[in-house]
Amino acid sequence: MDQGIRRKLSRITNILWAGGVTNPVTYIEQISYLIYLKLLDEEEASRELRVRLKAGNGKRLFPDQAERFRWVKWRFYSGNKLRDFIRDEVFPYMASLVKDEPQVAEYFRDAVLEITDPNVLKQVVDELDTIDFRKMGPDVKGDIFEYLLTHLGQSALNGQFRTPRQIRAFMVAMTDPDIGDTVFDPACGTGGFLIDTVDYLLARYSETPQEVPIYGEDWLEKRNQTLDEAKNEIPSLQTFCKGAGERIPDWNLLEASIFGTDVSRQMMRISMMNLVLHGIGKAPLKRANVLSEMGGLTEDDLNRRYKVILSNPPFAGVLPKDSIRHDLPTSSKKSELLFLALLMESLAPGGRCAVVLPEGALFGASGAHKELRKKLVTDFEILAVVSLPAGVFKPYAGVKTSVLVFRKPVNLPENGNPATRKVWFYEIKNDGYDPDKIQGGVRPETPEKNEIPGLLKAWDDYKKFGFQTPPGKQAGAMLPPGSTEPKYWWAESEMIVTSDYNLTASRYKPQIAEEVPDEDPADLIREVLKIEQEITEGLEKLLKDVEEAG
Repeated sequence: MDQGIRRKLSRITNILWAGGVTNPVTYIEQISYLIYLKLLDEEEASRELRVRLKAGNGKRLFPDQAERFRWVKWRFYSGNKLRDFIRDEVFPYMASLVKDEPQVAEYFRDAVLEITDPNVLKQVVDELDTIDFRKMGPDVKGDIFEYLLTHLGQSALNGQFRTPRQIRAFMVAMTDPDIGDTVFDPACGTGGFLIDTVDYLLARYSETPQEVPIYGEDWLEKRNQTLDEAKNEIPSLQTFCKGAGERIPDWNLLEASIFGTDVSRQMMRISMMNLVLHGIGKAPLKRANVLSEMGGLTEDDLNRRYKVILSNPPFAGVLPKDSIRHDLPTSSKKSELLFLALLMESLAPGGRCAVVLPEGALFGASGAHKELRKKLVTDFEILAVVSLPAGVFKPYAGVKTSVLVFRKPVNLPENGNPATRKVWFYEIKNDGYDPDKIQGGVRPETPEKNEIPGLLKAWDDYKKFGFQTPPGKQAGAMLPPGSTEPKYWWAESEMIVTSDYNLTASRYKPQIAEEVPDEDPADLIREVLKIEQEITEGLEKLLKDVEEAG
């Protein structure tokens, strides 16, 4: 991203902070409102141009009587007039466009301008006015919002934690979405999984995809290196690809296939703006409680099934029994199990799912835990369990988690055999950041120790053979002394069943035998006898001293 843009964004966040808007979630939401208003004005200018050129249908966002609500018309206001006009007239107008511009109306529904100081608002409007979003590609605009979202890295989101990019990237790669696949995140937060899916598709359908380090392009600039130089120096450097997506066959199909819900309207707006700036302005995002009978879902929502599901749902929480949807395949009230049940229920035949789960969901001994894992093994193909380091969500929490990857078979096996035949386990101890240290509020980068590229390479080998032969050693194997600690292994479904459907990776990890000493066993026995004799003599002396003292 251009340094000039970065400086403008830093000035805007500093202005808001100094003006009393100190919650990152709030000031990102407030900036989102204003950016959206400017984008709509720029879109109106484009439509006016198309009308003059007699191209397009010429439908106006701001018909004559609404011209005064355009950014370009009120940006010169100041003082209370500016604040009151935006708050009392622009926002309500946008929220009223239910029929003509439903996405805009949904975005501004219940919107509240929380920048109450007119001078602070004027400064922010003036800074944004100097940014010409029309000249930027979706990748640059997306980078702008991603930069703003880094401010969320300094705080938890109402008890939820933003999934680190390096984790999202490998989850998207393992589910491998394509154009036409319906993609869903039922707890989408800032829209990270959905954005990464769009970026993945843009790169796949790009003439010249660009490979970028997971730490961002600035990371290379700071090191004064090209990507090739950095990869030569650090073979385990994790990267992802960006692209313009100029070969995407149907953009409308792409936009219509990105589904997300979140219980928070604030998060919903942030994720919508994130997608808008990435060029996806018509994605069917929705504020809803997907676990509740009265959560705001329509019949179409409830009946829709998805080809790809990616999620990191909230772990903590217990729902009142009467509020829980009755169609979920679990009797639990715990949100972690309810979300897992929802994902299983929402997957289309042949669909793939990757979800972050707390370790407890994989080994919990309650009847609800076992029943849900039994259904997973029986009715779904569990492709992988990726064990993550406990520090992956630091500094917010040190909870141990794993990523569960599974798919729904088109047809269940005959004779009642479980759909899962073998489960592949992969243990990641380092995800490109130190799992134990926190410096300056974040985990220090450790690109030379990142084990995610190794995971993706092994996954590609596994996938190449139709997931029939998992790479690595079989569970229960005893490796020769001196062997390298295994990174991945697999277990037969029969072993999973006899282990109460326990799905934790560590339970099935092959062991390394200890070295057998080279010494003569007779010498070892003599040495032990000598030690015992010395102990006996010491105790006899101690006993004598005690008796004499008494």
